[in-house]
Amino acid sequence: MIREGQTEVGGKIPVNIDGGLKAKGHPIGATGVSMVVGLTKQLREEVQPSRRQAPMRNYTALAHNVGGTGHYCYVTILKR
Repeated sequence: MIREGQTEVGGKIPVNIDGGLKAKGHPIGATGVSMVVGLTKQLREEVQPSRRQAPMRNYTALAHNVGGTGHYCYVTILKR
């Protein structure tokens, strides 16, 4: 999927289109909130710059966050 570009912004399953935690500096405590805010903006089609806006095909988004030494694990699914 990666080689075929299916995980890119215009692909079948866009992944980390906001750059992921490395692009944010990994703000401890705010990481999960940041993920949900980014996904909410995607679902509302409010992402700026617009070249990072994924085409909304099914209006479902998923965030996965692991905290501490791996003993906290959260999955959040958002749907429009």
